[in-house]
Amino acid sequence: MDRGRLSYVLWQEGRVPSVVVELLSPNTIEEDQGLTLRGRTPPLKWEVYERILRVPDYVLFNREANILQLFRLDGAHYRELNEERLWIEELGIGLGVWEGKFMEVERPWLRWYDAEGGWLPTEVERAVATERQRVEALAARLRALGVDPESL
Repeated sequence: MDRGRLSYVLWQEGRVPSVVVELLSPNTIEEDQGLTLRGRTPPLKWEVYERILRVPDYVLFNREANILQLFRLDGAHYRELNEERLWIEELGIGLGVWEGKFMEVERPWLRWYDAEGGWLPTEVERAVATERQRVEALAARLRALGVDPESL
């Protein structure tokens, strides 16, 4: 079974990512947060993103503690942002933590948001909204024909 590449390869992608999102795990949390000794070979992920790829935004999400950390490249190093959400101008979207139910699990989730600050809808939310619009359009047609949809 071909699983494809399991890592980002700059020369194949053709550009540096706009953002890297790390879902922290207990085994790599110190490395992901840039807390381990730097200058090793091979370089740590933090060093690759900060010094080699120069990824503009770096996001860490600790799913166990529900802590979001946001970093922005400032000169040669990442600077932690004191923000609850990250707006990525280049992409025209933002990333934040949303509390709700997704895939039958209620918890805080990372979620994209739009320029107005509204959460981008999930596939299920889009389907529900589409169905609601269809029902409302049908009710309007019935009313135009003199039929009260509530009486049906």
